[in-house]
Order: sequence, then structure tokens, then C-alpha cells
Amino acid sequence: MLDGPYSDDEIDAAVQALTEPERLAGARDAVARVAPQLQRVLDEALAGGGWFAEAHEAQVERAVAPGDLQERRRAVGNLVAEETRLGMLVGVAVGIELARELSKHPQPKED
Repeated sequence: MLDGPYSDDEIDAAVQALTEPERLAGARDAVARVAPQLQRVLDEALAGGGWFAEAHEAQVERAVAPGDLQERRRAVGNLVAEETRLGMLVGVAVGIELARELSKHPQPKED
């Protein structure tokens, strides 16, 4: 989708175009349609990459130390997972639109 290389000015212009109201609507809708599949991929990638292994658990443990440990641990873990999913969905939508914007100005191929 991106054939680059693109100049800094081209990338800046493309990123600026993404700030237009409703610019991401189409990509957001497309991502929403496949959200369950994307969530499964994210879950597998996070588990396979060790993102939710010991280091993450240690951070959660520190965050929930005072009070009812089990309930707060579950709440913080769920919050982190949901924020990660949301960040991925938003990132994908932005990536799709950025690629579309950059593809409007193809660069000639060098031989």
C-alpha cells in the first residue's frame, strides 16, 4: 500500500490531512467490522510476545497493592487490555488512512 520513500513534507502533509473531521470515518468503520478478528490477533500477539508476562504482572501487582488485591488486580488488568485493544484499533484506522493519503502522491520508481 505504501511504495515510498516519501519526503518529510509529503508525510507531514498526509498526516495533516488525517486531522480533517470525519477523515478516519471509513477506516474506523472498516476496522469496527473486523474488530473481533483483530482482537483475537492482538490477544495472540500479546501472549506470544510475552507482553503480558512477568513484567506486566509485576506492574499490575504494584498498582493494586493497597486494598482488595484480587478485585483491583482484575480491574487494572482489564483496563490495560482494553486500552491496548483500543489503541490498536485506532492505530490501524490511522495507518489505513495514512497509506491512502500517501498513495495519492505516488513517487516515480527509480531504475
